[in-house]
Amino acid sequence: MGAHDHTRLLEQVKGFAWDEANVTKNWERHQVTHIECEEVFFNNPLVIRPDETHSQEEDRFIALGRTELDRKLFIVFTIRAQKLRVISARDMNKKERKWYR
Repeated sequence: MGAHDHTRLLEQVKGFAWDEANVTKNWERHQVTHIECEEVFFNNPLVIRPDETHSQEEDRFIALGRTELDRKLFIVFTIRAQKLRVISARDMNKKERKWYR
């Protein structure tokens, strides 16, 4: 799957899976809300690629995208039972911002 070919991957998704732990973790570590994470998946450009380094237990993916307020985020996620589960979210670093453009 190419870096920009996320349509097929996201076709199987029927929503988001959130629990208190992953909502709180992303806020405490990087001040990213779960709403901002969700916005990334509805805005363009959205770049998704496999996270092969961290895919031993399950398939993980990296998303580079932007929120409604144009905050550029780096998100690691997986898909479980047709739900997109955000594992971690933070602002893009300088290298990621350059690659995202």
